[in-house]
Amino acid sequence: MPPKIIVVISADAEWRVVREYFPQVSVSHTPYGECFEIDTTQLSKPPITQLPSYPIAFFHQGWGKIAAAGATQHVIDCWRPDLLINLGTCGGFAGEVERFAVILVEQTLVYDIIEQMGDPDEHIAHYATEVDLSWLADPYPQNVIRTLLISADRDLLSEEIPQLEAKYGAIAGDWESGAIAWVAARNGIRCLILRGVTDLVGAEGGEAYAGNLDVFVEGTRKVMHNLLENLAGWLALAGKKL
Repeated sequence: MPPKIIVVISADAEWRVVREYFPQVSVSHTPYGECFEIDTTQLSKPPITQLPSYPIAFFHQGWGKIAAAGATQHVIDCWRPDLLINLGTCGGFAGEVERFAVILVEQTLVYDIIEQMGDPDEHIAHYATEVDLSWLADPYPQNVIRTLLISADRDLLSEEIPQLEAKYGAIAGDWESGAIAWVAARNGIRCLILRGVTDLVGAEGGEAYAGNLDVFVEGTRKVMHNLLENLAGWLALAGKKL
C-alpha cells in the first residue's frame, strides 16, 4: 500500500536528526534527497492505540524555496498523499516568542519579493497562503502557537524585525514553509506545517549568528526530537478526518 501521508523535511540539519531518530530504516534516493518509509507503529513507544497501522514516508527536500517547491510538487505527483506534513525549524522574534515554542502554521507569506514596477503588496499577496486547519480539532497533542509564518531565502535580519512585526504581525520566519504551503494549496492537498523555534533574532542580532552556529544545531536537535515524539499524536488526531 503506498503511503498516503508524507512528511517532508527541508534543511540538512533537520534531516540529520530525522535519520538519527530512525537509524534502522532502508533509505532510497530521489532527485532532491533521501527518503524512507516506516509503519506508524514505529512512531511511538508504546504505540498509540488510536493510531492504526499504515505506511508513512519521510522525504528530504533540501533547503530554500526552490528545493521546497520542486520537491513538494514531486511528492504530490508521485504519491498524491491525503496529508502532507512539514516538520522543521524557524527563527523567532526576540520578545515575541520563546525558544523551542512550536508554531502551528495557519498562514504563510513570502516576504523577500521586491517589486518596483507595480504594486508590491499585490505581489506579496500572490504567494500568501491560508492553510486550512478546519479539519484539525482540539485538543492538540502538544502546546502550539497558531499563527502566521513568514518565509524568505535568507535568515532574518535584525533591522527588518520591527517592520515585519508591524506590517504582517509576524513572530517567526523560516526559508521554506511559504513554498510548501503554496504548492500544496495549488494541488488541493491538505497540509500541516509544524515548526519549532531554534533561536531568536532581535535588535542586538541573532543568537545563532556570527560564529554561533552551534546554537542553531543544538536547537534543531531539540526542536526536531520534540516534533518527532509528538508526530504520532498529530496523526491520530488527523486520522479522524482523513
